[in-house]
Amino acid sequence: MSTAAETHKTQRAKLPDEKGGTYVNDDYKANSITLLGAVSMGTGVMIGTGIFALTGQVAEFAGPFFPLAFLAAAGVTGFSAYSYIKMSNAYPSAGGIAMFLERAYGPRVMTGAWALLMALTMVINESLVARTFGTYTMQLFDVERSSMLVPVLGVGLIVLAFLVNISGNRTVGVFSFTMALLKIGGIVVFALAALWAAGISFEAARGDRTATSPEGFVAAVALAILAYKGFTTITNSGSEIVDPHRNVGRAIVISISVCVVIYTLVAFAVGASLSLPEIIRAKDFSLA
Repeated sequence: MSTAAETHKTQRAKLPDEKGGTYVNDDYKANSITLLGAVSMGTGVMIGTGIFALTGQVAEFAGPFFPLAFLAAAGVTGFSAYSYIKMSNAYPSAGGIAMFLERAYGPRVMTGAWALLMALTMVINESLVARTFGTYTMQLFDVERSSMLVPVLGVGLIVLAFLVNISGNRTVGVFSFTMALLKIGGIVVFALAALWAAGISFEAARGDRTATSPEGFVAAVALAILAYKGFTTITNSGSEIVDPHRNVGRAIVISISVCVVIYTLVAFAVGASLSLPEIIRAKDFSLA
């Protein structure tokens, strides 16, 4: 009985080949990431970008309507997520978007070009998170934002993430769950405390609403979409998730739903604590 269970646990992932069949990949193990682990990965990545890096930036474009920009971005992301879910159900793969492009267009120049573009967006996204980590950390020590320590800390965070990723799915799952739990718990406490301290008032909403143009709001929505981009991390581990045909889609939906609630709470908390000009002046570290 134990032998059969161990064999199932270490089953190698089967990936789709060019002829519509499957082949065994020795680098990935099927059923090595649970639904909870997949949700932890998605929420961990999304919350890091959306809350700490983008709240002030979105407020600069959308003005007092910045909470609505996050909600509108969630709606736009939903269409993209639906496509990812349908593709993941049909072709669960650790190749993620690159595999989807290959299935759609074949091994052609267009496939490579779009895959490189997707890789570039990931580099930009990770750079944003790393830089924000350095900026927030320096606020604890009253150090100028122009200090060289900011990029040094950012690079250190990227190195740490690399080491965690190469340590295996079990370590990634435990680390992702722990960090997601700490971030979600801490941010919810912060948001509720800020709302309670401000008497559930939303100061930023009383700003000059006429100063927000339609173009500015659209730009804010486009920027806020980055706050939800982390769900693609789930599809990049599709073939390793337990029962991927069901759980990849579930993990994506749950992750985005959790982040919508968190972002809304934080937007109202920041708006209750700071005026719009104050949010914009502190756009790089508005939660600090």
